[in-house]
Amino acid sequence: MMHKAGFVNIFGKPNAGKSTLLNAIIGEKLAIISPKVQTTRHRITGVLTEPGYQIVFSDTPGIIDPKYKLHEKMMGAVKSALEDADVALLIMDAKDNLEENLELFSSLKLKVPTILVINKMDNLLQEDVDALVKKCQEWGKAKAVVPISAKQGKNVKDLMAAIVNLLPEANPFYPEDTLTDKSTRFFVAEMIREKIFQLFEEEIPYHTTVIVTQFQEKDTLTKITAEIIVTRESQKAIILGEKGKSIRELGTRARQDIEKFIERKVFLELFVKVRGKWRDNDLFLKEYGY
Repeated sequence: MMHKAGFVNIFGKPNAGKSTLLNAIIGEKLAIISPKVQTTRHRITGVLTEPGYQIVFSDTPGIIDPKYKLHEKMMGAVKSALEDADVALLIMDAKDNLEENLELFSSLKLKVPTILVINKMDNLLQEDVDALVKKCQEWGKAKAVVPISAKQGKNVKDLMAAIVNLLPEANPFYPEDTLTDKSTRFFVAEMIREKIFQLFEEEIPYHTTVIVTQFQEKDTLTKITAEIIVTRESQKAIILGEKGKSIRELGTRARQDIEKFIERKVFLELFVKVRGKWRDNDLFLKEYGY
């Protein structure tokens, strides 16, 4: 039997549903999700191994005009993903401006086969979905156009069939029990960051990053210490909340998710540190894993 394997990288505007799609395909919550834009900052890999094929998926940050060095690093992750894809998934929100998306996808100048994925089709009538698919097919640059609902898992099987069809013949890149190339510590930090997106408004999630400073597996539980980095004292005060109320809520929610993820009891300790302008400081960005 011939075996297929390849790198399938997901591109699109912020909030098109890239992370939701990755999680739906892998069947695990690898990428954090939030209705706010620019939640994903790293390139996150999910490995799917099935009889006959292995796909290494990459979720990439939403494509934006960089305003900070952090944004430049995020767009660097997109650029590297453009260079090593075997198949590209171009994903757009069904309700978003079609011309804008097609222009963006054309500007990527991809040299590999592409599949255009129309996400959130559950928000549209079937005749509107059909009309949108027709327009996308007329664009002529995609090998396939697949409407899906990543959130509901609708048509994800059709999308998988289209992907496998375009994969090159190759041996697997990873052992079959590999789920991702990122460490558990990385996912723990991301889960804490996701709760910050859920609990705090305005600019706070965008001024924040999370570093896991301690990860110790003891007999009965795992002890984790993490630092939440912000840019101003006023943000630190908001995250701590009155008498520490907000950070306790954040810690409880994050701990529940982490326990599910690592399947054991967790003792989680959170600290908030102020590092002015970390998003524009190469040294801090490097230290924080960007």
